[in-house]
Amino acid sequence: MKERDAATAIERLSEHDSALIDRFLDALWMERGLSRNTLAAYRSDLQKLALWLAENGCMLTNAARSDLLGYLADDVRKGMHARSSARMLSSMRRLYQYLLREGVRTEDPSAQIESPRLGRPLPKSLTEDEVERLLNAPQVTTPLGLRDRAMLEMLYATGLRVSELVGLELAQVSLSQGVVRVMGKGSKERLVPMGEEALTWIEQYLAVARPGLLNGQQSNALFVTRRGGAMTRQAFWYLIKRHALHVGITKPLSPHVMRHAFASHLLNHGADLRVLQMLLGHSDLSTTQIYTHIARERLKEMHAIHHPRG
Repeated sequence: MKERDAATAIERLSEHDSALIDRFLDALWMERGLSRNTLAAYRSDLQKLALWLAENGCMLTNAARSDLLGYLADDVRKGMHARSSARMLSSMRRLYQYLLREGVRTEDPSAQIESPRLGRPLPKSLTEDEVERLLNAPQVTTPLGLRDRAMLEMLYATGLRVSELVGLELAQVSLSQGVVRVMGKGSKERLVPMGEEALTWIEQYLAVARPGLLNGQQSNALFVTRRGGAMTRQAFWYLIKRHALHVGITKPLSPHVMRHAFASHLLNHGADLRVLQMLLGHSDLSTTQIYTHIARERLKEMHAIHHPRG
């Protein structure tokens, strides 16, 4: 019912606003190479804003600061969380900065709107012992188990996003150099070392498990399913949760849990923040700095355990 209502509402968008949103998203993609998911989020935000403005006798191109504040206040009354409001405001700002550059507007009505204050939640992670248990969970005597072990080892060794891991192709992995070439967000390429342990398991998987899983079929995908197709993000995440439960890890897990473990464990062992930024593929160091909070929490924990007055 909600999906039908949303589709009907979108049809009510004026041709002017609909075309404007399309031009803006095309320009955004050309300038920054954003992912489809990010562009879809911008589209959804701006369509909702345009509909609300239309119901209040206004269009995107002539909205005033008071109109934008009215929309945000209305959403807060309906229960919108601060993080969602911040994303909506970001979408507004991007649009009106674009309209300024294009000469459609002479001022930015979103410029003086203050962003909602957001807490910075620490990413959920696993301890080194939990990671070790998870890595050892798959039954490596089977092709599927060997594949799962190779995927988990690579994920922990490289800190790849799950989408980056399942999207890997054979040509992106260099066994001789021990590195993987990753195409990350914004089509930015980076080289990430795999480490000896992960490299060993990848070699075993390629030599033993992958040919059996393909059973004569051809595929460019590095990690494949028993049907010979490429592994999906959802299927792999189901495997992680299943293996975690098998070894008694019951804490809530997020799709980024191994990436967070990779980052926090590197920092705990003295890695440089700039190096971590490059390995994770973050465009901004401030994104990486959240992991320093994890390192501080770990130090506090160790102090409390081992100091005589902790």
